[in-house]
Amino acid sequence: MNRRWLVPAGFAAAALIVAGCGGGSGGSTGSSHAASAGAIKTAKIGGATVLTNSKGFTLYWFALDTSTKSACNGTCVTFWPPVKSPATLASGVKGTLSTITRKDGSKQAAYDGHPLYTYSGDSSPGQAKGNGITLNGGIWHEATVMGSAPAPAPSSSKSKSGGGYGY
Repeated sequence: MNRRWLVPAGFAAAALIVAGCGGGSGGSTGSSHAASAGAIKTAKIGGATVLTNSKGFTLYWFALDTSTKSACNGTCVTFWPPVKSPATLASGVKGTLSTITRKDGSKQAAYDGHPLYTYSGDSSPGQAKGNGITLNGGIWHEATVMGSAPAPAPSSSKSKSGGGYGY
């Protein structure tokens, strides 16, 4: 059986992922678990108390974002769907929830100055596969109730290139 096509296909997939957080003009979210945040809750995942959407999917923030601007546009939102605003904090969740306006004019929820996203690689509630991934010069962090960046989970499959702590 000829498997030569697997290598080019793998390179093409990797190129799409690496290019995913480049420029562009926004776009629709391709992830069903990110359609709406609803009430933002907390959950204990991997020893950390993290923010989740109403369906229990981990919320993330991107180091290249500012408190008023998302750096994840274009194809990036395919992998990191923005949390739509309006959103609310569930009872007992401390912190400040705000809204930013994205390049495409849509509204995105932000927590303690960090625009929020879900990760398409999290296939079920309670996962945090996006924590510590570095793409396009910036690192992605699970959003914790303290608003700080937790130590990324060790994994040999995560990129070790480029920093990009924007705060």
